Amino acid sequence: MNRNTSVVSGVRVAHPEATVEDIEDARADSTAVLLDALGAQGGVEEAYALQTCNRVEAYVVTDDPEAGRRALDAVGLGDHPAAVATGHEESLRHLMRVAAGLESLVVGEDQILGQVRRAYEAAVDSGDIGPVLEEGVTKAIHVGERARNETAINEGVVSLGSAAVHLADAELDLDDASALVVGAGEMGSLAAKAFDAAGVADVVVANRTPEHAEWVLADLDAPGRAVDLDALPRALSDADVVVAATGSDEPVVTPAVADDAGETFYVDLGQPRDVAPAVAADDEAAVHDLDDLEDVTARTRERRATAAIAVESIVEEELDRLLSQYKRKRADAVIAQMYESAERTKDREVATALSRLDAASDGGIGDAEREVVESLADALVSQLLAAPTRSLREAAGEDDWETIATAIRLFDPDVEGADPPFGDGADAPRFAAVESETD
Repeated sequence: MNRNTSVVSGVRVAHPEATVEDIEDARADSTAVLLDALGAQGGVEEAYALQTCNRVEAYVVTDDPEAGRRALDAVGLGDHPAAVATGHEESLRHLMRVAAGLESLVVGEDQILGQVRRAYEAAVDSGDIGPVLEEGVTKAIHVGERARNETAINEGVVSLGSAAVHLADAELDLDDASALVVGAGEMGSLAAKAFDAAGVADVVVANRTPEHAEWVLADLDAPGRAVDLDALPRALSDADVVVAATGSDEPVVTPAVADDAGETFYVDLGQPRDVAPAVAADDEAAVHDLDDLEDVTARTRERRATAAIAVESIVEEELDRLLSQYKRKRADAVIAQMYESAERTKDREVATALSRLDAASDGGIGDAEREVVESLADALVSQLLAAPTRSLREAAGEDDWETIATAIRLFDPDVEGADPPFGDGADAPRFAAVESETD
């Protein structure tokens, strides 16, 4: 088998194009389930999937873009109303941007890099990662590491959710604290991740729909549980620190609900307020609101915006390197086919020539004569193929498939893969990866 043009196709239902409800609707029961569904589609050679509370993304490798689009449509992602489809190069660029934190709700957040890595490990374990996505996803992880090691993209706090935890950490010892997040939307999710990073003992997420809270908890390393809002009084009594971020029109934490809360640190992110003003009358309650967080967030917004420009440059630099790797592999695979064809012809003709020389010579020719004939044949093959080899490498660098296909046909009209699978060279993917398997 020979694959001359394996290409990546991607689709995402994710922030900022999709709502929380869109993402929930697109989500599979698990990443493993989504990978199984992708792998079952005809023509899919490799697959990778990433599911977090803010995104559902899938990538497949097929021998042409149309097959990739069909596979993504078949699992219900490609035709989702909020879906964004990407071709080969843009899929690879987007995956790097995701790992670098450029596509996150909070630019530069660290959790996404670990999620990309865990999704990669899951795809490896399931056997869905092959040579094309192996290079693509590991390159994205490398970009994420460079972004955080070489820039200030993840320094300080920008989101209200992480700022709330930063404020609590300045007032309390969050190590081994019990944290409660009220609300499983964007801010609640970010607060839960920030609590997780701060080393709390456990995180409880309370939400009107506990299933949404479960998805927030799925992204955390700390132990946690999901409860509905009816369980708030008990959850408050167990919590040391609370971040409230719901979309409720009325306070969800009232004096009656917080009656047995005891000593508790509240940060209210709700607009309108989630924590009733009367709760602050309790001497054991320390209540902070959005005004208390503005200074915390403003100090790092500009720093991360500047760092994001540097990260964009890293993404483009590493993307160029990845695409060059793919092109070198395409050239090397085609050149290998050309040499194999030439070697077969050489071996056949040398054998014929030696047989005739043996027949024409009394007692046959000796080893020295055989070596001369074989060396001559090797030299002729090397010299004849030197110029085509250079031309093929140049053609691959310029994405000139027609030149490559013509060169293959000149040496062996019947060689598998001699015709571009996308019609003429103009229809071939701009940067196609190559894998070659020989007989």
